[in-house]
Amino acid sequence: MSSAQNVVTIVQGDYAVSGDPSVVMSTVLGSCVAVCLYDREAGVGGMNHFLLAGTGETRGGDMRYGVNAMELLINQLLRAGAERYRLQGKLFGGARMTAHARDIGQSNATFAQDFLKQEGIPCISHSLGGEQARRVQFTPTTGAARQLQIAGETPDLMVEKKAVVPPSDITLF
Repeated sequence: MSSAQNVVTIVQGDYAVSGDPSVVMSTVLGSCVAVCLYDREAGVGGMNHFLLAGTGETRGGDMRYGVNAMELLINQLLRAGAERYRLQGKLFGGARMTAHARDIGQSNATFAQDFLKQEGIPCISHSLGGEQARRVQFTPTTGAARQLQIAGETPDLMVEKKAVVPPSDITLF
């Protein structure tokens, strides 16, 4: 990554929107899902990172839940100049991180796909499922995205290590 880029880290239960061409959004996912939405013509996009499919407590806007994360992301994109009919999406995450519990990743992936379909937002590409965590980078102004499969550590451990050990100007790949 060039030093001219501004990396914005999206943590669990968070989102960001930008129209700045130097911004690259980054997150680490396991069973969580990140939805990347963008309007290329307006040059604006955003990413969220939700933990659970469904609605949860909607009054508080709890970003851990998919519906809240999606509504907040879309509303912020529209405020930033995006047009709903031009939005396009890319989906990442939804891995099965443990074989001994219900497949939360699959539920999250299904929710994200169904939400985009119901809202009429085309899903241009996706990388969902599997058994490995992913590091995702997304350029919101162009919709460009890349991912790296992460083997050997759970995403929660990766996020903690990233927050504590490396300096903020280093992105590990």
